[in-house]
Amino acid sequence: MSKQTITIVLAGALALSGCQSAYMSKSGSTGNEFGCIAGTVGGAIVGGLIGSTIGSGTGQLWAVGGGATLGAAAGNALTCRYY
Repeated sequence: MSKQTITIVLAGALALSGCQSAYMSKSGSTGNEFGCIAGTVGGAIVGGLIGSTIGSGTGQLWAVGGGATLGAAAGNALTCRYY
């Protein structure tokens, strides 16, 4: 995968993460479940893409898995708010 493709994917993910907004439901809690899920899944995808550029063979599989895991954790931390 080329660096240009990764740059475009990262820019798109960042642009989409800025589009989420929280709203107040009747019970008073914020309704950001969609944003939380989108951030977690988006982070996993971006992390997996970045991991796919590292190494080859079995090492690359480990890098993809680790990148997806760390990306999901980062996306979750940035978009999910637990009050």
